[in-house]
Amino acid sequence: MINRIKKNSRVIRVLIGLRFQNLMMIRLGFFGPFFVDGSLFLIQLVVFQTIYTEVDRIGTWESGEMILYIGTFSMLNAINMLIYFFGVIGIPDKIKSGEMDLYLTKPISPLLRLSFEKINLGSFPLVIMSAFIIVYGISLGNIQLTVEKIVVYIFWMLIMSILYYDLIVIIRSISFFVISNSNITRVEEAGLELCMQLPGIVFYGVYKFIFYCVLPYGILATIPVQSLLGELKVINAIYGIMVVAVFTVITCVIWKRGIRHYNSASS
Repeated sequence: MINRIKKNSRVIRVLIGLRFQNLMMIRLGFFGPFFVDGSLFLIQLVVFQTIYTEVDRIGTWESGEMILYIGTFSMLNAINMLIYFFGVIGIPDKIKSGEMDLYLTKPISPLLRLSFEKINLGSFPLVIMSAFIIVYGISLGNIQLTVEKIVVYIFWMLIMSILYYDLIVIIRSISFFVISNSNITRVEEAGLELCMQLPGIVFYGVYKFIFYCVLPYGILATIPVQSLLGELKVINAIYGIMVVAVFTVITCVIWKRGIRHYNSASS
């Protein structure tokens, strides 16, 4: 197990190094995303400002808590865009074209390579901007921080980043079994857009079941924020860990079965 971890760590370092070199060879490819992602982030802020200027409270959260929530969700999305999104999103096309053959013949995990071969350094400004929004939300809400709260918040951000990754991989891996997953990706986009604007605390009934269990986008930023506010109950914390564990197992099962089900486009 230790040797495998060391091997995967070396592979990840090599992939990051190659990606950085390729981006620097074409400077527009390196600096372009800075301006594109930065512009999109500013547009999002304008939209959120428009939505929440006339709203004093959503659920039990006031403006400070909501800004912290928006910053937290934006940070998760920024980490996603920075590290693995642009690699994983190409899975359906590689399955259809038969390019997946090239990944299966390499002596490393295909999913590992896909996840880290297209790290997008141009998304790093989104991480910085999201951090500023988080700090602003904490300041506006007069949230009292302790070392323990900060550590727990970072822990949940890491855990929810894994869940975010699992959900993206699961949806793209469905392409192993169907001709097109475009309808599923549209559901994903709609769910993410909704949950980026509304925290999980406002969902009840069937909506809570959908966004807490089926497509658990509702807990992605809600649980980290609750931990920082001191509102996270033990039962909810256990539930959050269980959801991440279950979806990680589902991701592994679907990916492995998908690889066995895969037929090369050239065969």
